[in-house]
Amino acid sequence: MKITFNLNGGPQYLDVEPGEPLLSLLRQLGMKSVKEGCGTGDCGACTVLVDGRAVRSCLMLAPQIQGKKVLTLEGLGTVDDPHPLQKAFLDSGAVQCGFCTPGMVLVAYELLLGNDNPSRDEVAEAISGNLCRCTGYVKIVDAVLLAAQWKREGRWR
Repeated sequence: MKITFNLNGGPQYLDVEPGEPLLSLLRQLGMKSVKEGCGTGDCGACTVLVDGRAVRSCLMLAPQIQGKKVLTLEGLGTVDDPHPLQKAFLDSGAVQCGFCTPGMVLVAYELLLGNDNPSRDEVAEAISGNLCRCTGYVKIVDAVLLAAQWKREGRWR
């Protein structure tokens, strides 16, 4: 079946199988940030934003993105020009092995789009569906709070 959607700001016109997971499609399109961790929606490694909402791409079918906007970490910033949220993760030491980082950044981005002054508890709640085996979450929460401060100061683009 043919679908049309927006991926990281660019139009996509593709043939997909009715039962194809969004995760599989995104990987085929070169989105390396979208990882398969558990395949059951429990770990958050495959998190992307669809129309501004965090979803598990391992659970969503590719045809469900017809007409929608999909954002992966690749669409947020680049190595040469990171988004301030990505920079906050680096500056706060919130990146360890990096496997969970894309999903963490995207759920944090969703949170900060609607709340530029979250509490520590609100950040912890927002990232609670994303598992990290390396950091213990303290530095991740610190990174999100730093990014929120930068957003309030007008340092977001």
